[in-house]
Amino acid sequence: MSDERDENPGPPAAEPPPVVPGPVEVPPVQPTSATGPEPSRPAGTGPEQPGANPGMRLGAPFGVPIYLAPSSVILALLLSYVFGPVAAREMPELGGAAYLVGGAFAILLYASVLLHELAHSVVARAFGIPVRRIVLQLLGGVSELEREPETAGRELLVAIAGPALSLVLAGIGLGVGQFLPEDSLIRWLVLGIGSANLLVGLFNLLPGLPLDGGRVVRAVAWAVTGKPLLGTLIAAWAGRAVAVFVMLLPFLLAAASGTSPSIISVVWSGLIASFIWFGASATIQHVKMRQRLPNLDLRRLTRRAIPVAADLPLAEALRRAYAAGARGLVVVDALGKPTGLVDEAAASATPEQRRPWVTVSTVARTLQPGLVLSVELNGEDMIKAIQAMPAREYLVVEQGGEIVGVLSTADVERAFAQA
Repeated sequence: MSDERDENPGPPAAEPPPVVPGPVEVPPVQPTSATGPEPSRPAGTGPEQPGANPGMRLGAPFGVPIYLAPSSVILALLLSYVFGPVAAREMPELGGAAYLVGGAFAILLYASVLLHELAHSVVARAFGIPVRRIVLQLLGGVSELEREPETAGRELLVAIAGPALSLVLAGIGLGVGQFLPEDSLIRWLVLGIGSANLLVGLFNLLPGLPLDGGRVVRAVAWAVTGKPLLGTLIAAWAGRAVAVFVMLLPFLLAAASGTSPSIISVVWSGLIASFIWFGASATIQHVKMRQRLPNLDLRRLTRRAIPVAADLPLAEALRRAYAAGARGLVVVDALGKPTGLVDEAAASATPEQRRPWVTVSTVARTLQPGLVLSVELNGEDMIKAIQAMPAREYLVVEQGGEIVGVLSTADVERAFAQA
């Protein structure tokens, strides 16, 4: 993941893990990268949920949808406010138009962030990794990858692509700027964007998650140990160390120069350090949760269920389930083919005196493809299947289609918490 800013580069915040219906959180598949014009925010393991509205769509270069979040306007205005007076000092003849120059700088900086994220996305797509989208927002840019690279080498290339492009843009900007007329507006903008990209590239290479440099550390540790989760853990702890360094940086620089750190530099460093710290900490927690996944056995978690007809009174269906020692009800047609699942919560909420007059079909959910799970699914594959179609109950079947029983997400949550 990546992150940047102009003077004090900004950090990324870790992407929250996907959530299984209920309180259980499971770690995402090491997804994204992020950069930012001022502080950047990565999605480390996904910032917005797939169904969330990320903002205004700008296009889809290279097949990657680009969105501009409403919060990005705040940063653009802030950059205009900060860099307008700077432009006015450098070129007094601009007058009030200096703030427009600050706005132009903000737009160019966002364009640089977009190119940084596109570099990550293009390399990821070259390896067959789907890219959900890129979102430009208040704290920078976020590339949302659907899954992590399969090898440490690919992880390294995806991670390094963004900072590498930022450094190339820095070289071009700083180089071209030397040949432009002195005291010209174009020279000021080109050199400014070149310097910003230099800081973006270097900051993103700091060796700790959730920055791109942390993904480089993860790739190297993965290659050395052969264990991607261990590599992630090492990079996340390195991220915590980077956060402490960033927090102390203004004090170290002030001590070296014999001065006192400014309040602005302390506050800004604290903001960046907190984003990095919390991003790294979230990643550590995700690793711990992910290590529990292999202990989730679908067959063991499946409740015994009995088949019932859709027109059977609910009271009779519950009586049969109790007599058979079953905790699930599967609605079947005349040929015995499953067509629905009785919603446990809806059945329990039905007053006992009404149950003889309520048919099973009134408290059942139609069986959709996503609600049918193979009993062979376990661990992370099971969690992904549940996340793809959130529900309270799922039908579990053998490979041949025979009914095994019903899986309740409440049981998954308890098992995950105890694993």
